[in-house]
Amino acid sequence: MPRPPLARERVLDAFESIVIAEGERTATLDATAKAAGVSKGGLLYHFGSKDELEAGLLQRLEALTLADLERMRAAPEGPVVYYVRTSVMEDDALDRALIAASRLAQGGSAAAGDMLRHTRRLWEDEIRPHVRDIASLDLVMLLSDGLYFNNSLDLNGPERLVPRDGELDELIELVLRATAPAAS
Repeated sequence: MPRPPLARERVLDAFESIVIAEGERTATLDATAKAAGVSKGGLLYHFGSKDELEAGLLQRLEALTLADLERMRAAPEGPVVYYVRTSVMEDDALDRALIAASRLAQGGSAAAGDMLRHTRRLWEDEIRPHVRDIASLDLVMLLSDGLYFNNSLDLNGPERLVPRDGELDELIELVLRATAPAAS
């Protein structure tokens, strides 16, 4: 797939950053153009409206999710370990797209809410064959959601809210024991 033009990516990056830092209401076309270092006409060349900017951001999230699923499938430790381990945010492109989509959904975007549910279903579908049952799938998904949420609280706080290193390894071992498919 050909790479989108650099200016288009800069505009999406700027929009994403504003949505994350200040919310979707502040992410106007003018503010986005200014933050991207392009003219409003340059922005409108790539995105004719704020709705198109939101759609571009959600397309980015889907592409990043599909790439993450490929890494999950190729992970030597398996999808469950990969998913739990990567639920501790690294401030990468996927994390930023997820946070921005969440902010859009919180602002009332039905499309963002739909995309977040779609993303979760894709991850669930990949993990489901590697766990014992629905309760095990829920355990993996909700534990990972909790890690992700608490990591956002842990970034600048004095407490340790998310296990790291050996503690995370121990948590993963516990999850694997609790969710492993029954031996045939």
